[in-house]
Amino acid sequence: MSLDPALSARLKRNADGLVCAVVVDHATSDVLMVAWMNDEALERTLTTRRGTYYSRSRKELWVKGETSGHTQHVREVRLDCDADTVLVRVDQTGPACHTGTRSCFDSDERLLLADHPTVADPGVAELRADR
Repeated sequence: MSLDPALSARLKRNADGLVCAVVVDHATSDVLMVAWMNDEALERTLTTRRGTYYSRSRKELWVKGETSGHTQHVREVRLDCDADTVLVRVDQTGPACHTGTRSCFDSDERLLLADHPTVADPGVAELRADR
């Protein structure tokens, strides 16, 4: 099988022919990880409902959990407005991050925004775009 030609034609890929995939927990909408997909990875994800990605370092496809057992059952895949990113909503079994944490974004490290305290500060009512 191959990716639907109409969908393939809509995708805007980076110079390496890849599309960014933002993976979120279906139940909580927490961001679990960011990965990359080529057409074959996206097609396999859509047909098997298993999170399948393209490893830029190994230059090959990988199925999340194939070796670790920390699988992703794909519930939904959405294309963003620019067609250069896919949102993959999953039921995650076990940690999503290769470091063993639930999410690749579980770190306590937060970046500061210019002229603002951290985003997690409950005193921040809104961030203004005109600054």
